[in-house]
Amino acid sequence: MTNVDELSAETVVEPQPHRAVQIQSGAYFLELSLDWIVLRASENVHHLVGESHVTLIDEPLGRFVQSQALHDLRNLFSRLSGTTGIGRAYAVRLTDDPDLFDIAFQQSEGRVLLEATRSAGSYGEGFGTVGGLIAGLANSHGQALLEGAARRMRALTGYDRVTLVCGERRAESCRGAFAAPAAMAADVPAIVADSEAAPVAIFPRDEAETSAGHALMRAPDADALAASGVRGSMRVPFNVDDLHGEFRCESRTAREPSFELHAAAELFAQLFAMRLEIDHLRAPPKAGA
Repeated sequence: MTNVDELSAETVVEPQPHRAVQIQSGAYFLELSLDWIVLRASENVHHLVGESHVTLIDEPLGRFVQSQALHDLRNLFSRLSGTTGIGRAYAVRLTDDPDLFDIAFQQSEGRVLLEATRSAGSYGEGFGTVGGLIAGLANSHGQALLEGAARRMRALTGYDRVTLVCGERRAESCRGAFAAPAAMAADVPAIVADSEAAPVAIFPRDEAETSAGHALMRAPDADALAASGVRGSMRVPFNVDDLHGEFRCESRTAREPSFELHAAAELFAQLFAMRLEIDHLRAPPKAGA
């Protein structure tokens, strides 16, 4: 059975220009045309669909997955078309193999980027807590609002450190010390499960006309994360009107990838952004304004 969450806005990560894009070892990746012909595949994709990555190229995805799974995913994609959001489906059975997978996909530059991880199996746990966490910010204002949001995002996600940046304002909630502050300007993917794990190549390996650099779980620059003592991370951008910011969740240890947790964190971030906008509108004007 496929459980689908609502589409959510996501700031797209720009590809790294000087290095062939790879995918993290905890994920499987397919780059599809808009009519779902396989254009590229991660070289571990046989664990997902039971066929070699070489066999998949230039073939319709429907040849390799169950018809019901394909039908559900394409229906979700039809709702996604024309947006910058991410479609997600949970506990999907793609083949006759009994394993279940969580799926995330997005449209980028005329391609469909489909990523999969083994199903986390939490089924809504994170979403159930978001409302209460946001309600706890009702009486917070100014810097206290940012600090409360960072603490609550850390409670939601369980990461060791959460840094929140919005314009020139910054707040942090941290358990223990890190080697360095969060490098918010660093180009990291949306989800990093284990920066020390060997990445997986994407086939074909040439970089011509590919959108793989926008993948949620493209392989990160491990050296940049190691310098901060970070092994697992999650980026959660938000925006409402002219307010733009990001939560950066970081862990000293590896974390199992979870598209559902990422979606719950996105929901929290967008609700927080609306609360932040209200606080901004209610703030008294600066002297001389």
